[in-house]
Amino acid sequence: MFMQIAIGAIGIGIVLMVGYLVIAQVRVALPTPEVSNPCYGLPLTGACVGGDNTSLIIDDVTYTDGVTATQATVFAGFGLIAVGIIVLAAFGLINVFR
Repeated sequence: MFMQIAIGAIGIGIVLMVGYLVIAQVRVALPTPEVSNPCYGLPLTGACVGGDNTSLIIDDVTYTDGVTATQATVFAGFGLIAVGIIVLAAFGLINVFR
């Protein structure tokens, strides 16, 4: 019984590691859409405070923030699965020494 649990935990762990790698590589590979800079050439006052007024084209901030939030959510789900693996291994060890 414990061997089946251990093999299952190892399999789930491998899937988690591959998932982490895939999600990280997909995020890097996705092209970031660019938009025209509304603050280009304007003084850094009013709506442009803290902005970039030297570049005509800038990265789409909403896209970047969305992809980052999605990656964090997926990684949190992977973390929950990892906790499940730990609980599963603990259950197996308890059964072995019972």
